[in-house]
Amino acid sequence: MSVTTGMFYVFSTIMLLAAFRVITARNPVHAVLFLVLTFFQAAMIWMLLKAEFLSIALVLVYVGAVMVLFLFVVMMIDVKVEGLRVGFWNHFPLAALVGVVIALEMVAVLMGGFRTADSPDGVNTVLTGVMQASNTKELGVMMYTQYIYPLEIATAILLVAMIAAIALTLRTRKDTKYTNPGDQVRVNARNRMTVLKMEATSTDVDPALAASNGETKA
Repeated sequence: MSVTTGMFYVFSTIMLLAAFRVITARNPVHAVLFLVLTFFQAAMIWMLLKAEFLSIALVLVYVGAVMVLFLFVVMMIDVKVEGLRVGFWNHFPLAALVGVVIALEMVAVLMGGFRTADSPDGVNTVLTGVMQASNTKELGVMMYTQYIYPLEIATAILLVAMIAAIALTLRTRKDTKYTNPGDQVRVNARNRMTVLKMEATSTDVDPALAASNGETKA
């Protein structure tokens, strides 16, 4: 067994154990951390397959952005851990059946992809030339040459979505209170609190009520 095969089995074992702990951990924060470990192991497997771009993208996008967001959301909201476990074992048989079916389908698809026939000499020459270069470079060249128009359309759609999100955030609503950061920075102690001088006041007491109170005390 080669070193690459051994590392593949190690990373796969850790990934499966971490994925199992994601659905069995009682603490939601621990589940998110196990999911981060699962993504790291998947990135290592991509690296073993010489897919450096996919590996780095998985770490940057999912671990660096999505999982950090999930972690902050889980830690900030009040999650009732006891309520999450209610009815778990009642739904476990159906969930296990669906999981087994999905696993069998993935095995059938992957095993069919492993049975590759001998390619023509021209295809082997092209594949050998591609594997000698960096797949990130090849992906960049193909993206900015053959798929330049779809890339520009996707960029325009993302730009419009970003502007729409900002516009929806900054729209004026009557039931929302707004604060001006500039006014908050320029404020001083005299503007924060105002001391008012007021004359002493006395309440008018009914004489009959005062006399009755005096008789009661006597």
